[in-house]
Amino acid sequence: MYPLDVVKTRFQLQTGVGKYTGVVSTFQTIIKEEGFGRLYRGIISPILAEAPKRAIKFACNEQYKKLFTDKKGHLSYIGAAEAGALAGATEAFVNCPFEVVKVRMQARDAAALYSNTADAVLKIARTEGPIVFYRGLEAQLTRNAVWNGAYFGIIPIVKANLWKPQTKGSEQFRNFIAGFLGGTIATTLNTPFDVVKSRFQNSKGAKAAIPWSVLGVAQVAREEGVRALWKGYVPRLLRLGPGGGIMLLAFDLVSSWL
Repeated sequence: MYPLDVVKTRFQLQTGVGKYTGVVSTFQTIIKEEGFGRLYRGIISPILAEAPKRAIKFACNEQYKKLFTDKKGHLSYIGAAEAGALAGATEAFVNCPFEVVKVRMQARDAAALYSNTADAVLKIARTEGPIVFYRGLEAQLTRNAVWNGAYFGIIPIVKANLWKPQTKGSEQFRNFIAGFLGGTIATTLNTPFDVVKSRFQNSKGAKAAIPWSVLGVAQVAREEGVRALWKGYVPRLLRLGPGGGIMLLAFDLVSSWL
């Protein structure tokens, strides 16, 4: 799924009208101008982050749900969303440095600035300081809280309104549908914060070029129009919609095996 993430980032970092206009045409432009390998440049950072951030997300969600479960053992839909939001925010503390490096490596000017991921880490630390690895943390906290709050809040609602499974296969398919719908709705809601996060983390130097979260969303809407807040939405949806279903299905399967 990583090439879709590269395309998403290119869309989000592009201000105004630029060369990236559609998912397919952006793939073609990147391959033609920079080579096929550019679609995987910087993949080391998210690979290193993927397992721990997903583990933290689901482990913390299970713990946070206890805070919102009443004495009768009932967890409301709002409680599920609140637990998910807290889990997403916790995940952001672990993942933020990896996101900064990933965004920098996916940007169009990355080839001229960094020879590889390790070089990017060293140059960022040396020229901008270690604190830059947490640039955009507040924006990422907001993005993660919105996505995971919606995702974990929607899943039990969808499950309750779908069929009651009679077999394990039927249950797994229902869970995939719930995760898919949860991922789709969550991506729709949090994309504006992802746009701000990407731009914030790609800004170089001591001072970022865009304010955080709500102020950043307002600035993008004012300068480029409301539609700009959903730049990169299609490649994000292609990745995180099915990904939400796969993630929940994988979690349930591995949990049952363990």
